Amino acid sequence: MPDYNSLISFLLKPLLAHPDALRVDFESNSKSDRVWIRVAFDPEDRGRVFGKGGRTIQAVRTVVMTAAQEVGHSARFEVFDPTPNATSDDSQDSNSERRERQQVQVERPRINVEKPKRREIIN
Repeated sequence: MPDYNSLISFLLKPLLAHPDALRVDFESNSKSDRVWIRVAFDPEDRGRVFGKGGRTIQAVRTVVMTAAQEVGHSARFEVFDPTPNATSDDSQDSNSERRERQQVQVERPRINVEKPKRREIIN
């Protein structure tokens, strides 16, 4: 059985500003063919761990799933958010601004431009 704690620590600790806040919870069923892995870290490190568009955390998830499949396990990898409903005022402001921008539609004048005609090439 792979050492999931060490694997996840190896992959995530270099990304964290607060590596001591990393928590890995590992559970398996009685047959040990299914594993549940939950990861928690400091909320300030969220952007570093998730990466652009979630690419970084998806890469970590892929590595963990591959390690589990190598030994015949089915793995479920979850990121635990200790503050799911807590949002800062700044993020609420930016979300409301984004919504306002989406709702305002500017009507732009259409400009009709003729497309150039194709010429036939004769040899």
